[in-house]
Amino acid sequence: MRVLITGGAGFIGSHLAESLVAEGKHVTVVDDFSTGSRDNVASLANSPLFELVEGDILNIPELEYLVSRSDLVFHLAAAVGVELVVHDPVKTISVNVHGTERILTGAGRRKTRVVIASTSEVYGKSEKESFSEKDDLLIGPPSHSRWSYASSKLLDEFLAMAYFRSLKLPVTVVRLFNTVGPRQIGRYGMVLPRFVTKALKNEPIEVYGDGEQSRCFCHVLDTVRALKGLSEESRTRGRVFNIGSTEQISINGLAERVIARTGSSSTIRHIPYEEAYEPGFEDMRHRLPNICEIRNMIDWEPNYTLDQIIDSTALHMRTKQ
Repeated sequence: MRVLITGGAGFIGSHLAESLVAEGKHVTVVDDFSTGSRDNVASLANSPLFELVEGDILNIPELEYLVSRSDLVFHLAAAVGVELVVHDPVKTISVNVHGTERILTGAGRRKTRVVIASTSEVYGKSEKESFSEKDDLLIGPPSHSRWSYASSKLLDEFLAMAYFRSLKLPVTVVRLFNTVGPRQIGRYGMVLPRFVTKALKNEPIEVYGDGEQSRCFCHVLDTVRALKGLSEESRTRGRVFNIGSTEQISINGLAERVIARTGSSSTIRHIPYEEAYEPGFEDMRHRLPNICEIRNMIDWEPNYTLDQIIDSTALHMRTKQ
């Protein structure tokens, strides 16, 4: 079986690639290394089942060929991270929308199976207690570039569903809720690796806003298991699924937990949103997934607790020091 992973040298993609190669699948990774790293896939470099193609999905000429020769495509390549999204909204929209369009165009020719990664950000400013796949979506105004990421990924979802309805393309969309773990970096605003990095250095941990906004964190290996399970189930075609943990914690609580789990002497310092990102920055107060759809479809539940996630992230960072 041939599998193509766009963004496969990234944090999630590299774990997925390792898992698929271990199962005997031939994996081709396309990555431009803007946020991914060769180090992430170094363990696969000498495998006859692994192929690495360097290139930008917007410009790489052989992308549609790579899609058409594949049995399954995981489209993970995207502009990610709040800092990158806020400071380069043009790139965010271009990469997310046109990159997905190229994947779907290539897949449409041979009806290639596709799994497209979307995001919990599409739920926008909704104040529901938990988010389910059939909820209405409330995106902020275009005057705030923070919402360009959510809007671009939502357009990806509409494109995917249009290809499913018009061409019967076997495509599934997944909305990821804060996937974290080893290999994730904090360079673009990802909160857990940023906190762990500071804690291991006993430096102040910067919490943006009042810190009472809450999130749920899902270990990357749980996410990989969900991605593979959904790709293997034919009934998931033409549907959208949340993937995430339901263990909720405030960002203040997360900082405190990281300090405790790492034995750090770090203190917590609050930074106003406008200082961290841009004036008028808007954030989601809570982001809790309803995972009934994926649980009922493939009997998936997260296995890793938050403490285990923090410990594995810290262990990985210590080994890299």
